Amino acid sequence: MLELDGVNTFRGPAQILRGVSLRVGDGEAVCLVGRNGAGKTTTIDSIMGLLPVRSGRVVFRGHDITRLPPHRRARHGIGYAPEDAGIFPDLTVAENFEITRWLAGGERAGAAAAGIDERIAAVFPEVSSFLTRRGLHLSGGQKKMVAIARAMALSPAILLLDEPFEGLAPVVVSRFIDAVKRIKAMGISVLIAESNLVNAMRVADRLYAIDRGEIIFHGDPREAFANAEVMKTLRG
Repeated sequence: MLELDGVNTFRGPAQILRGVSLRVGDGEAVCLVGRNGAGKTTTIDSIMGLLPVRSGRVVFRGHDITRLPPHRRARHGIGYAPEDAGIFPDLTVAENFEITRWLAGGERAGAAAAGIDERIAAVFPEVSSFLTRRGLHLSGGQKKMVAIARAMALSPAILLLDEPFEGLAPVVVSRFIDAVKRIKAMGISVLIAESNLVNAMRVADRLYAIDRGEIIFHGDPREAFANAEVMKTLRG
């Protein structure tokens, strides 16, 4: 579904990613775990095209998309929910969804028209109760919920979720983890950038650990938990 091959990415003059390689298979949930500043968001931004890749490749469904602009990556089926949710504050929730449906007017138009509302309702039925509320008046958890639902409105093949559980109460985290499992059950692949290894273990089929822009572990989440060096790095 998605593969990064030796990706090097800079923010200004500073190199953040150093030869990052990872893959996400069909219908798979993969977590990229690391401390703040380790390179998780830069990895997501590199996949989405929000940061230019200096070298290496980003391959989606067998096609090299390394130089595609973000909107074309979205139309090809990559959904994205940023860490800060990115909700338009002066628009209602329904209007936020409409923007995604408009974006899907190219390659994904048919899929976007085929019952996508039902898929969102199956994962986040709560959203229907505040469709007319402006983004400015949503709680932190509601904003994250709308961000994921808005990405689903694109009818994506894969979802990129940047810190979806950050700042949420434990009971709300459990609700979101259940939502991710439902999304995966629909056949949508998921790549999650996550700081908390315990949360990652609850949802991930496979796990990558990143530190200082380099992948330091890849494998079963339980193996990461049992690896003293990985745990020491993640805990700082």
